[in-house]
Amino acid sequence: MTAKPISFALVATMAGLLLLSGCDRQEGGPIVVSAIGGPVVLRNPNQVPLDSPSALLAQTTAQGLVRFEASGQIEPALAQRWIVSDDGLRYTFRLSGANWADGAKVTAAQVVARLKATTAPGSRNRLKPLLGVIDEIIGMTDDVLEISLKSPRPNFLQLLAQPEMAIIRNGHGSGPYLASSGDDGALLLALPKRRDDRDDAAPPQPNLHVRGEGAALAVARFRAGRAHYVTGGTTGDLLVARAGQTPPQALRFDPVAGLFGLAFARRDGPLADAKVRAALSMAIDRTSLVADLAVPGLQPRSSLLPPGTEVQQPAVPEWAGQVIDQRRHEAEQAIAAASAGSPIRLRVALPPGPGYRVVFAHLRRDWRQIGVEAVAVAPQAPADLRLIDQVAPVTMASWYLRSFTCSASPICSPEADAAMDAARIALNRQDRRDGLVEADLLLRDLTPFIPLTAPVRWSLVSPRLTGFQANVFGLHAADGLIMARR
Repeated sequence: MTAKPISFALVATMAGLLLLSGCDRQEGGPIVVSAIGGPVVLRNPNQVPLDSPSALLAQTTAQGLVRFEASGQIEPALAQRWIVSDDGLRYTFRLSGANWADGAKVTAAQVVARLKATTAPGSRNRLKPLLGVIDEIIGMTDDVLEISLKSPRPNFLQLLAQPEMAIIRNGHGSGPYLASSGDDGALLLALPKRRDDRDDAAPPQPNLHVRGEGAALAVARFRAGRAHYVTGGTTGDLLVARAGQTPPQALRFDPVAGLFGLAFARRDGPLADAKVRAALSMAIDRTSLVADLAVPGLQPRSSLLPPGTEVQQPAVPEWAGQVIDQRRHEAEQAIAAASAGSPIRLRVALPPGPGYRVVFAHLRRDWRQIGVEAVAVAPQAPADLRLIDQVAPVTMASWYLRSFTCSASPICSPEADAAMDAARIALNRQDRRDGLVEADLLLRDLTPFIPLTAPVRWSLVSPRLTGFQANVFGLHAADGLIMARR
């Protein structure tokens, strides 16, 4: 059954009534969400990166072809079903009959246009480097579209489920929520859910009241019982969550993978020497850093690739098996040889947040022992290195490796780029894997990045949200926060 469109006037009226009613403390009212970041605005991910509030709004009001369910598995969204060809090169999607906010039908041609915009020359979508695998996107009928790939990608649907792939038209999406914005965030009203015969037991979707705000205010609001859910937490504000004296069971961590470490911002002076870059990496006591962060399951990492991608044995540096004292001795010798008696002083650009300052304190201590002085600077200031904290949108090695191509990083290898390009068009998995392994080995020897550990993503979760499940992408569908009653 196709849901009837809800007018903006009705949304605004209902939103006003709910906000005026003081719904924060009512267990039967909307789920009150504090998303750490800026205002709750539906942004165009092809123009600006999405922070936590804008990503949440994209997930809830502008669904893509598919989406992640609570545990991180793929489920239907705009597409009610799809077929993958035997060779893995063609994905055919049939749309579900959704409507735009003004009641007009969502057509395959509109979806095709939006998907093509993500790969257009001017697009700044963060997924664009991975979308080069797409060969063609065409509309077959009003309800059917096809995406052809240059080579098979078993995890391709993970890309399409990301908030950056939300289908937006004239600044609006097609649900499953409609939003009304005000001075106190946004009220998100659930559209009636289209059900099939197997979904009769699904509970009504809860409405949401979403605010975008700083971590300290979000944690204080949760502690006072005026929010049910805080999302968007990172290493930077983890200390804020712990200082807020919230119930221990409320603090939940997602087992995300990604890049957490230091990217080189320039390739001149001492940093032009690969031995100096390797020395900076080998001198860091990652075990001590991870112990201070005290996040369950978090592990030190010295390789660019984590476990769990198609590259089964990530390339680790030769020094990875050495004890820290031996590593620091070798690093000190490399720095002394490169500096010729002159002190090396490095500027490290950090995002704001006390947790990031803890990370920097470890770097400064460890590098000082090998004759390098580190100075923290603002995120946009001129710097020698920048702290990177990014969750991987897919479980594919290419996302990590393509972060350090010659178009993305000042420290790069044309040979590694060529290996990645060959892997992109390889028609069998072994050839693709061979290209990625070659690129990984070349980048290991080059050291364009100093890995530290995995990113940290945390949430505060009320006991009301019985459907919350931690997952590897750190994304949580709003209508999955409350478990269906059996």
